[in-house]
Amino acid sequence: MNTQPSQPFIIVGADGSVESSAALHWAVDQAALINARVIVVTAFTVPVTIMVTPTYTDEDYARDAQECLDLTVSRADIDSADVSVESRLVEDRPAVALTTMARGAELLVVGAKGHGELPGLHLGSVASYCAHHAPCPVVVHRS
Repeated sequence: MNTQPSQPFIIVGADGSVESSAALHWAVDQAALINARVIVVTAFTVPVTIMVTPTYTDEDYARDAQECLDLTVSRADIDSADVSVESRLVEDRPAVALTTMARGAELLVVGAKGHGELPGLHLGSVASYCAHHAPCPVVVHRS
């Protein structure tokens, strides 16, 4: 039986947006302060409409999601950080995947730009779901 405590971790949602890259950058800085590792998560679903457009395959959706994950990490400018950062691609609805991955995490960090009549007053649906359902503290990072 392993009695060594595991290293604390922070989960970060990545969707390829500038906001998620900024959230990742912030999370890496926070991880350095608490000696944690960072797990960057991009989740995707294959829509049921795939049967209507059979030229786009499951692998195409996974490839697109991987590109979003890679873009988020490359934009975050974290190469010089002394923090372990790993990436995970998950096939599930993003909000559900993030809150599931956040079990046991120190933090769940998501970027948000929100859309609505009054800019800045509306959380995006994933950020809102995470804020209400995550099993750990949530940071909604705004650029």
